[in-house]
Amino acid sequence: MFAVVEYAPLLWQGLLTTVLVTVLSGALCLVVAFAAGLARLSSHRFLRWPAGVFIEVFRGTSLLVQMFWLFFALPFFGIQLHPLTAAVLALGLNEGAYAAEVVRGAIASRAKGQTEACIALGMEPALRLRRIIIPQSIPAMLPPFGNVMVDLLKNTSLVSLVTVADLTFRAQMIRSTTGQTTAIFLTILVMYFVLSCLLTLLTGWLERRFALDRKALAAQRKESRLMKVGAP
Repeated sequence: MFAVVEYAPLLWQGLLTTVLVTVLSGALCLVVAFAAGLARLSSHRFLRWPAGVFIEVFRGTSLLVQMFWLFFALPFFGIQLHPLTAAVLALGLNEGAYAAEVVRGAIASRAKGQTEACIALGMEPALRLRRIIIPQSIPAMLPPFGNVMVDLLKNTSLVSLVTVADLTFRAQMIRSTTGQTTAIFLTILVMYFVLSCLLTLLTGWLERRFALDRKALAAQRKESRLMKVGAP
């Protein structure tokens, strides 16, 4: 364990890089998810078909191969990406393809009566999505989105293979220097677990925050407290 203490600054730098990759990839994942998910629901084939091809290709191929293509293969076509850029693009596009189906499924599962009511009120499709459909679908999206983000976090360990100095990359460097495999990798195992727990807690808070019956539950709790205070 002395190696862990001695090389703690290196592990800290790797942790910060892992968090940065997770945040940037997560933001790209959300953008891709809503863009591709909504395109899949479009009545226009020129939007629906390309979105379907994108989702199936990125879900049906290996994330590692996609990352290698972006970093090692694109230079043969004259496109050179920074390692961090290639890593973020691969993670964001891959996980975004999975999250797009979450968006599509959550919106498609909404009661048809809501859409019919919006049409009766003369609301345009874009306004219906922005004001009614998407806000009511978000609570259903959050639990699977949380799973996608945890999976994205774990997959950041692959970015070390395209020379991004993340937590796993730093751990491999320390292991090569000290030869202490068990202590180093047990430490980063705990660090990844803690980050996953934080994402799970954040997801739980967002679920409570955006719950459709949040106001009703708050009113019930307030009424319950008042009854306890007024009880003899």
